[in-house]
Amino acid sequence: MVQMGIDRFITGFEQQQAKRWGLVTNEVALTSTGKRSRQALLDAGFNLIRLFAPEHGLGAMGADGARQLDGVDALTNLPIVSLYGDKMAPAPEDLTDLDAVLFDIPDVGCRFYTYLWTLTYVMERCASLQKPLFVLDRPNPLGGDLGRSEGPMLDENQCSSFIGRWSIPIRHSCTLGELALYFAATRLPELDVKVIPVKNWNRLTTTASSSWTFIPTSPAIRDLETALLYPGTGLLEGIFINEGRGTDRPFTCFGAPWINSEMLANAFTALKLPGVVCQPIRYIPDSSIYQGEICQGLQFRVTDETHFRPVHMGIELIRLLIRLYPDQVLERRYYTAANPDGTRHLDKLLGIPGAFSKICADQLPELNVEMDWKQTMKAHLLY
Repeated sequence: MVQMGIDRFITGFEQQQAKRWGLVTNEVALTSTGKRSRQALLDAGFNLIRLFAPEHGLGAMGADGARQLDGVDALTNLPIVSLYGDKMAPAPEDLTDLDAVLFDIPDVGCRFYTYLWTLTYVMERCASLQKPLFVLDRPNPLGGDLGRSEGPMLDENQCSSFIGRWSIPIRHSCTLGELALYFAATRLPELDVKVIPVKNWNRLTTTASSSWTFIPTSPAIRDLETALLYPGTGLLEGIFINEGRGTDRPFTCFGAPWINSEMLANAFTALKLPGVVCQPIRYIPDSSIYQGEICQGLQFRVTDETHFRPVHMGIELIRLLIRLYPDQVLERRYYTAANPDGTRHLDKLLGIPGAFSKICADQLPELNVEMDWKQTMKAHLLY
């Protein structure tokens, strides 16, 4: 059985139970036996003082991009400090009475998923206040084969945001613990960070064949197939397309009222992209863009996790839509608490300025970044 970082921390750090701990977590951070991490720590005698919650809140059910409020955890009666509300980083006073901070949140392995960037803000605050940080690691559900990583790399000078602060690939094939070690070494050398690694996880195996279960990480990432598609279909947030929100299959399907689904399915199939197939669909989203309108589009199914390249697929899909529907496929504002005016969302997703025009002109930076990324991460890999 795969043992998560939380399991190994509880059994290996009994001597630190008396410390005053803060915990950055949410409802889907579980031990290998299914107990919520915050309850498991309390049951083991750890002195938890305060909880911190990322986007979607402690319950991991808040709407995408919606501001989350501070509160009190009904399970533990501990105070909750929101890190996706009035602030994205802990305030100094949130940490001054703590001896150390724990971070335990499942991720989906995609640069524009915000949990990673919450981690970086916590790292910065812990470094400035000289508070030790323990990252309780978890497997990357997209796998850890760096040969399957996909760019483009983020342009920090022009596209840094809460969906990508620092330069890494969109599909990074690393765990949050490994990225924490990389960022600490290259940006925050003064940070006292320890990563509690996963045990019995092989980074080269597909998640479908691994001995651990994917738990939905937020309302729209409901299963492993959605997580696999998300680095590609998530890019649709940047154009006037419904990306499946308002249906029971977000990010596995998409549509718009002006699409001919049969024609589009034939055109997409003709691209012969590896590891993915589609079928035409019709649906009426009950929320998000085109709410209440009949949409036509495609439903995707991943047929070969090993050879599927979601970012490449997402870009080819947008390019195809632009070619077939040049008057309708335009850039879209996407409003979130982290980006209130919604501007340049596609630039921030792809991590490059002028992303839409570059897709149109076939002038994107290199997507195949695995060789450079492998070399960059070599010293920080744990598995």
